[in-house]
Amino acid sequence: NVKSVAAPVTIVGDVHGQFYDVVELFLIGGKVPDTNYLFLGDYVDRGPFSVETITLLCCLKLRHPQRITLLRGNHESRQITQVYGFYAECQRKFGSVSVWRSFTDVFDYLPIAAIVGNSFFAVHGGLSPSIHHLDQIRILDRFTEIPHEGPLADLMWSDPDPEKMGFAISPRGAGYVFGHDVLKRFLEMNKLDHVVRAHQLCMTGYQELFDNTLSTVWSAPNYCYRFGNIASILEVDEHCSRQFNVFGASPESERPSNSAGPARPTSQAADSERYFT
Repeated sequence: NVKSVAAPVTIVGDVHGQFYDVVELFLIGGKVPDTNYLFLGDYVDRGPFSVETITLLCCLKLRHPQRITLLRGNHESRQITQVYGFYAECQRKFGSVSVWRSFTDVFDYLPIAAIVGNSFFAVHGGLSPSIHHLDQIRILDRFTEIPHEGPLADLMWSDPDPEKMGFAISPRGAGYVFGHDVLKRFLEMNKLDHVVRAHQLCMTGYQELFDNTLSTVWSAPNYCYRFGNIASILEVDEHCSRQFNVFGASPESERPSNSAGPARPTSQAADSERYFT
C-alpha cells in the first residue's frame, strides 16, 4: 500500500488524459529509464486521450518497473470514470466497455501512497482523521473500488486549507479539508519532513503551504484545454532538495486536429519512441 521510492525522483501530479502534454512532460523531465518518476494519480478522465495516456504509463511500468511508480488517484475508480469521460471514451474507441473494465480492474492494484527518500509522504489527495501512522495505511484493503467514505476515500479526496485548523467537511462531498496543525502532527508522528500531493488545479503549476511542509503538484497544462494554467513537475534530488520545473501545453501543431477523436500520429508522437525506450 505504501511504496518506498528512492531519491532522486521526479514527481508528477494530475495529467487527466492529456496525452500530448504527457509526451511534453517526458521531453522536459527526461526520458525513462534515465529519469525515475513517481506519478500521483488521475491519469484518466477530463482529457480526450485517457486510453492513450494510461496505456503509455502502463507500458512504461511494465518495461521499467523499478523506474516508474504509479499511485492511485480519486479518478482511478469505476464510479468516477463513468461520469467524467474514460468510460465513454473506451466505448467510443473500441465499441465496448471491455477495455474500461480491464483498466479499472488494474486500478484496484495501484499503491495508495509512497515514501520518498525516507523524508516525503506522497499521496494523491491528503490526510485522514482515521490515519495517524503509516502502518494504518499499510493495513488498508486497497484491492477494491474506492469507497464513498473512510480512510481510503480520505487519502484520495482530501485537501489542505491554510484557513482551517483540524479537519472539516470537504466541499467536494468526499474526504476532508485539513489545517497546518494536522499536517504538523502527522509529520512529527511519522518522522517525516514534507507531504507532496496533487488533486488541486494550480494556475502556476504548483503551490506550497504550511511553511513549505506541503506541496501540491499539478501536471496538466491548460487543463481541459481552457483553463490557461501552467503545469509543473517536482524534481527531488538525492539529498531530498525540491525544485519545481514548470512547463506549458504541447504545441498545437503537434496535436491531432480533432481533439475529441482518436489520436493520430504526429511528428512528435512518431519521434517520441526515443523518450520511452
